[in-house]
Amino acid sequence: MDDKLGKNAEVLGNILLKKQLFISFAESCTGGLLGSSLISIPGSSKWVSQGFITYSNVAKIKFLGVSKKTLEDFGAVDTKVTDEMVRGVLNYDLADVAIAISGIAGPTGGSKSKPVGTVCISIGNQNEILSKQHFFEGDRNQVREQSAEMALIDTINFLKNID
Repeated sequence: MDDKLGKNAEVLGNILLKKQLFISFAESCTGGLLGSSLISIPGSSKWVSQGFITYSNVAKIKFLGVSKKTLEDFGAVDTKVTDEMVRGVLNYDLADVAIAISGIAGPTGGSKSKPVGTVCISIGNQNEILSKQHFFEGDRNQVREQSAEMALIDTINFLKNID
């Protein structure tokens, strides 16, 4: 695992433990990399609830309740989709905080409006959802690693701003 990824996972785990919160996540392009980084931290059972790898649109619809219309209107790589993924995780689970990631890791699958490296990340709780679209460079695995790392950083910042 990337050293920065491990360090950020540990920082996030410490924040969750201190705030006595549980986290769950739904991943698409990262394919479990985010979850693996969190579960690699000893004691993570005190703050990790569960994770989903919903790579296909069918899985996003079936397991997270993402609207077929949202997927048709915006495509899988859009903050509207990752917002719905967060809501689905929170509705499905007893977690206090949820992360969702969907993106185009490459080397194919990009378009002019959504090139390879486009990744949407949403973090939320029952009160609010923070969503961002990011653009990463590199090969497939570099995009995946940067996506997981940014999800951790965004979640750390999200949690610092809530009580």
